Amino acid sequence: MALIKKPVTGMKDILPEEMAIRNYCIRVIRETYAKFGFSSIETPAVEHIENLLSKQGGENEKLIFKILKRGEKLKLQEAEKEEDLTDSGLRYDLTLPLCRYYSAHAEELPSPFKALQIGNVFRADRPQRGRFRQFTQCDIDVLGDPSCLSEIDLILATTTVLSRLDFHNFTIRINDRRLLKEAAKRAGFEEKDYEKVFIILDKMDKIGMEGVRKELLENYSESTVNSYLGRFRGHADSLTDEDIAFMQEVESPLPEIIATVDEVKTADFRIVYDPTLVRGMGYYTGPIFEIAMDEYGGSVGGGGRYDEMIGKFTGQPTPAVGFSIGFERIIMLLLEKGFRVPGEDRKRAVLIDKKVSAPRLAEIFREAMELRNQGQVVDISRMKKNKKFQKGQLTDAGFYEIDEYFE
Repeated sequence: MALIKKPVTGMKDILPEEMAIRNYCIRVIRETYAKFGFSSIETPAVEHIENLLSKQGGENEKLIFKILKRGEKLKLQEAEKEEDLTDSGLRYDLTLPLCRYYSAHAEELPSPFKALQIGNVFRADRPQRGRFRQFTQCDIDVLGDPSCLSEIDLILATTTVLSRLDFHNFTIRINDRRLLKEAAKRAGFEEKDYEKVFIILDKMDKIGMEGVRKELLENYSESTVNSYLGRFRGHADSLTDEDIAFMQEVESPLPEIIATVDEVKTADFRIVYDPTLVRGMGYYTGPIFEIAMDEYGGSVGGGGRYDEMIGKFTGQPTPAVGFSIGFERIIMLLLEKGFRVPGEDRKRAVLIDKKVSAPRLAEIFREAMELRNQGQVVDISRMKKNKKFQKGQLTDAGFYEIDEYFE
């Protein structure tokens, strides 16, 4: 059997240039979120199959990489259905493992608990630009706080990170699942149809108002559809008196969240109410939000409140809300605009000819160690025959100065 050099479909190898940017971004993310009071945690990449298939992950439950039972537990001849062969799978996000983690350790953690989790997740999805089957997620969550202070803190923390990574003029779109449900109820939709209606509404930015109307009319009456879509026609980014009145009736905290974030933000972004924002995960129960960037042409992160999810593990309702940065998409955008890690101008390369004597070699290494102790990056390697090509590679790798020693 011939060995295969390229990675499995949907996975990727990471070259040093990208790895340097990824490490830098993770360092900035951890430093920034720590200042907002978030504590780093870690959960296993493998989860119980019962948890993964608990109908809390929406469409992601169709994309699970399932793991076969091992050893004597794997009984192929006796298996009648797929469930007989698997007992675990690779996590498709970090939220479900966090809920299991919190349900197991709540007594050992402060309340509210502010968690930071960075790790790989896996989805058997169709690979495309900025989308892989193995990718890194970066989540912050607040568990145990029902107030909108958590939403405000999450938005400010996330936008501060993006600002430190040199992203500007982006938009935080915000809505509330309770507003979506109330609007559907007032229009005359039955509760059992809400999620189907929301899935169609979520296509608004792709197929437009008329496209959404056409799809809804396939299953619902014209009067119901017209009543529903009338709420979204002529919508402006700023809150109207009608918007605020509707939010107050539903007891949504969106006016307070938007006003506070606008007042205290330090990053360059807008926060706007978007009544068509849905978010795909069915477990959201309150405010939901997304990061929109023109240079990507879509969402590069999002999150929301999921007050019922932890209770599936514990039987006790526990307020929870989280925000996830689309880490892979952020890295892709940084690479595309030629981002360089700050401080790389302190990288120095040393090329040594094979004729250099042992005493001189020791002197060169001693000088390199002194520079390293001063905080510089110093790479030492043998001079190659094609020195021009070698120096070109070093320059491309960000080495600003190249020293050569021949004797």
